[in-house]
Formats: sequence, C-alpha cells, structure tokens
Amino acid sequence: MKNLRFILLLLLLLFCRQAHGQISKEYFFMRGTSELIDRKYPEAIRSFNVLIKVDTNLYDAYFRRAIAKYNLSDFFGAQTDFNKAIELNPVFTYAYFYRAITHNSMGNHAAALKDLEAANELRPELPGIYYSRALSYFFLQQFDKAIDDFNRYLRYEPKANEGYVNRGTCKLFLKDTVGALEDYNRAIAINRFEPDGYSRRGRVYAMQGKNERSLNDFNEAIRLDTSSSLNYYFRAVARYNAKDIKGALADFDRVLKLDPYNALTLYNRALILSQIGDYDNALADYTRAAEINPSNVLIYYNRAGVYMEKQQTREAIADYTRAIEIYPDFANAYLNRSYAKRQRNDARGAKQDYDAAQQKIAEHKKKLDAAGDTEHSAFADTSQKFDQLVALDADFGNKNFTSDLLQYRRADITLLPLFRVAVGVEQADNVSLGKAFFSQSFEDFRQRTAALHVAVVSGKPTRDAPQMRRLTAQSERYIDSLGGSGVGYFAKASLLEEQNQYNAALTHYKQSLSVEKGNAYYYFNRSVAQSEMMDFIASIDNTPQTIVLETDNTTNVQNKPQHETKMYDYSAAINDLNRAIQLEPNFAHAYYNRANLRCNTNQMPEAIEDYTRAIDLHPAMGEAYYNRGLVQIYLRDTNKGCLDISKAGELGVKEAYNVIKRFCTKK
Repeated sequence: MKNLRFILLLLLLLFCRQAHGQISKEYFFMRGTSELIDRKYPEAIRSFNVLIKVDTNLYDAYFRRAIAKYNLSDFFGAQTDFNKAIELNPVFTYAYFYRAITHNSMGNHAAALKDLEAANELRPELPGIYYSRALSYFFLQQFDKAIDDFNRYLRYEPKANEGYVNRGTCKLFLKDTVGALEDYNRAIAINRFEPDGYSRRGRVYAMQGKNERSLNDFNEAIRLDTSSSLNYYFRAVARYNAKDIKGALADFDRVLKLDPYNALTLYNRALILSQIGDYDNALADYTRAAEINPSNVLIYYNRAGVYMEKQQTREAIADYTRAIEIYPDFANAYLNRSYAKRQRNDARGAKQDYDAAQQKIAEHKKKLDAAGDTEHSAFADTSQKFDQLVALDADFGNKNFTSDLLQYRRADITLLPLFRVAVGVEQADNVSLGKAFFSQSFEDFRQRTAALHVAVVSGKPTRDAPQMRRLTAQSERYIDSLGGSGVGYFAKASLLEEQNQYNAALTHYKQSLSVEKGNAYYYFNRSVAQSEMMDFIASIDNTPQTIVLETDNTTNVQNKPQHETKMYDYSAAINDLNRAIQLEPNFAHAYYNRANLRCNTNQMPEAIEDYTRAIDLHPAMGEAYYNRGLVQIYLRDTNKGCLDISKAGELGVKEAYNVIKRFCTKK
C-alpha cells in the first residue's frame, strides 16, 4: 500500500511558506528544500541542522528535516522532529498529517488516527487525510470504516488508482470478491502501467483457481516492474500449481537473488527440490531457512523427511526432536520419529513415541468433541503431510503454527571503527574534531607536531605508496635530528600500524613512551595497535569481532550464535586506554575506543556507559550514538537503540540508515 508522497507536498509548500528573515536562514532553508526535492536526504538533513542551530524556533525546519528522515526510513527521528514542529506550531496541519503517516509506518495506528482527526478538523478539504485515515482503519482491521474513507478520498480524486487498489483489498477482507475485482479492474483501467493492480487481481484469480488468468496478471506485473520479489514469488506459486516445476524454481531463484534472506522462499524451494528428488539442494535450503528463522516447526519437520529419504536416520531424529521441542503436541512428528527409531532398532523409544502420538491425538479429539467440532486438529490429523507450498496469504497461525517465515532478517552488524591519532592528515579532513569538539591538550600536541599534521580520525587513513614513504622518512628524520624523539617514534609507530606491522609498531610505541611517559596520545594509539592485532588474529581464526543481530519484521532481536565464539584478550589495549583517560579525562575518543573494546569482550553495560561518557564530552560524535544504538538493539532495548541510530544519521553517519531499515521499521 502507498502513502502519499512527501515530494508532492514539498512542491506545494515552496510557494506557501513563510520567509525567515535573514539571508543566511533563507539560503539554508532553500538549499535544504531543494535537496529534499532532489531526494538528497542526508544532505537536506545537514542543511536543516545548520538552520535549526541558528534558530531553534523554526518549526518549518524541523518539519522538513522530519520529511528527510522519513524518506530514509528513520521513523523514530521523523516522529521526534514532527513532535517539535507541532510543539512550536500547534495548528500546523501538515505536521499532524505526516506524523500520522509516520505512526502508521511504525505500527502505531491508533495514534495515527488521533493525528488524522486533528488534521481533519484543521483542514477537512484535504483528500490525503481521508486516504491515510483509511489506511489506519485498514491496519486496525476496521474494513468498513476504511472503505468509507476511501470512498471520500475517491470523490476528491476519482482518477487515483491507488485508492481503488486499496479499497479493493478492504473488500477482499470482507469476502466481497466481486467488489474487489471491480476495484482492481478500475485501477488497471485508470493506469495500465501501474503493476500493483495486476498483482492484486492475479492473487484473487489464484484464490479462485483461475490459474491462467493469474499467470497473465503476474506476467504483466513483472513486465512493468522487474524489481518486485513479491510478484516473482506469486508467479512461482502459480507456476507450481500449473505443474511448471522448472518455471517455479526459476522464479524462486529470482526472488532469492533480490532478497537472499527470504526464508519463506527458501522453504518453498526446498519443498519442490525434495519432491523432485534433489535432496542435497533441498537440505541446503532447509538449513539456510532454519538459520534465518530457527523457530519454525515445519522447517525441521520437512527437513527430517528429506533425511529419512537419504536414510540419515540420526539427523532425522534430531530434526523431529527439534520440531517436538517447538510444538510439543505435534502428533505427526512423534509418529515419524517412532518410525525413524525403529529403523535404528530402538524398539523401546519407537513405542514411547507411538504411544505419545496416540495420546496427543486422543487429547485433541476429546477437546474438539467437547466443543461440538467433529474435525480433528491439524496436529492430530495424522493424514496431513504438511508438505504443501505456502502461499503468502496462508497463515500458519490458523493451525497454531508460527507464522513468521516471511521477511525474517539476519545481519552481522559491525561497530564503527576505533579512532586514532594519525599523521599526515590536514585538520580540514579531520571530521571528528571538526564537529564542535575542542581539546586544549590535543591542540597543544598538534601545534608541537605541526610539521606532521596530526589529527584524530576514524579508521585507517587512505594512503598511496609515495605518501607513505614520504611520511615514514619524515618520522625517521624526527628521530635522528632530536636524538630519539618521542614524537618521531610515535609517528613511525602509527604508520607501521597502518600497514599491519603490529609488532614493529608496538616496539616504536614503547620507545615513544620511554621518552614521554605522560603522553596520553601515545597510550591511546598503542591501544589501537594492540586491539587491531587481536582483531587480525581473530580474522585468521575466522572469528570476527562483530555484534550479531537477528531480527524479524517486528524488530524483535535475537542473538543466536552459529558457533561458539572464541574470546580474545583485549586487556592490554584496555589498560592503555585507562592510562590515557587518567592523563586526559576529557578526551572523548578514549571513552569511545574503550567502549568498542568492551563490546569485543562482551561487557555491554560498561560499553554503554563509555559511549554515554563520550557523547557527554562530544555531543556531535555520531559514531558514539551509532555504536551505542547497536549495543542497545543487541540487548533488546530496540526503541532506545533506534533513537540513537536516528541521532547518528542526523549527525552524518551514513551507515545509520541501513541499520534503521533492517531493525527499526515494521513492514
């Protein structure tokens, strides 16, 4: 379903906004708005940041920054800015309107209705309000009210095909198939180049068993939009129903190219592969699906069947056992495990499982008979195979199965890297220290080493070979000319560390500290070298130091390591940071680095404390907000984590919006 597009409103507001007086404000306002229209959302955020810093009462600036954040899927950040715009201007209709759209995107549909009522009272003639309110009613499953509002919207916008598409879907939920098809036909007639009408109509034809018509519609939807994995998925199911196994597999392959973590597609493809006897590839798909969604009972149940076909009874028993652990009343799993145990000459175990299955069947039948239902429960129905393709609209929940196969995501999210004091970096390139952070101690150190151009940077600087040779020669001249300069040893050590020559780097850091024992920045950089040496060892052992986040479309986070993680000793690196903090207690980057190392040693609460201290000292350190947000999501405090990730995006951390899309949005 489609929300109204913000860009249309922006074009309108360009002609009805209020002037903001000063030329500088006007410039940033116009630049930010132009960037919004050009869909340069991170750039627009930066422009509105400047404007808000100049004048914190510009409600329009908060509003437009919210629009940029929304288009980056940063709904938490957008909501915060819409709140501020409404606080500053309580009769700002569009702020209520778009905050409602944001609420809908976050799944807060009741809150969306309240905002839409407020917007409707202020501007009852705006058709978009009825459209969005209809969507809110739809999400709340109040389909009659949704249809009423779509009717109002279509009276204002009779050529809006999305209104007919969504009204048709509401009618479908009310079992009005004829009315739904009429609306889908109308939508297609209005705009034959919009794929959604064909896709929706194709699903209705599939429900009606009109497979040829269904395939024609999915073909047309795919012709119009080759990037929609959903339409390939539906066409795969339709092709399978038409006995076109090769075509179905090809479409499932295409879905997985577009969406490699789509567990439902993996599950369905595994079913087909097992049916045609391609057991090895079926096992591979079931295994991938189980890694993505480890709580779905049918994956284990059907994978066990494949193991039985391959006469791998031990593995089959393990999978039937896992299915029973997930759903203890699964009678078929007991019966099949009983058979597998007989194959392994475990007569006692086989009898126990057979008796357990019969008990489950009797218990379910007794409950259903007491309720006046003569049909067996799906779990007690031992004739059921549970090996049919799952269509998207099928709901395992109708049979008490888990229904979260689709759109489950797993991702390995890496913390942003450590900061370091690098040589040969102009101050203008020093992003972190350029964000309103000032340290007199570091400024003194920078002035003392002016010829080396030292600066605090995130990660390793990019050097070419001539530049590296020049800087190395310069550091050696420092050492020679000053009779063993601590600065010279420090500079050479940092360059060696950048080239992954950790032992040599540590030797030179030791020499620099023997000359200047009280220099916090030498300890700070030596900590980086020690930490990266540990990371290098971990990479050789194939044990990367990452935060592993697993989330489904409701943003529930799980941490299920795929293997036992080996812990590495970062104590020496942490001790150096402790010393640096003791010498320079206001050096924000030392707290940030220590937080990263504490994450690597699974000290998450302590890491959050250090990130918080870094932010207190340097409020513009987006990297600290980003990493703290990841840790909070990892610890299942998703709302706080997403707010931090949003703030990081606002401060210019580009990686933030990928995390927001994966973990902070409800589909």
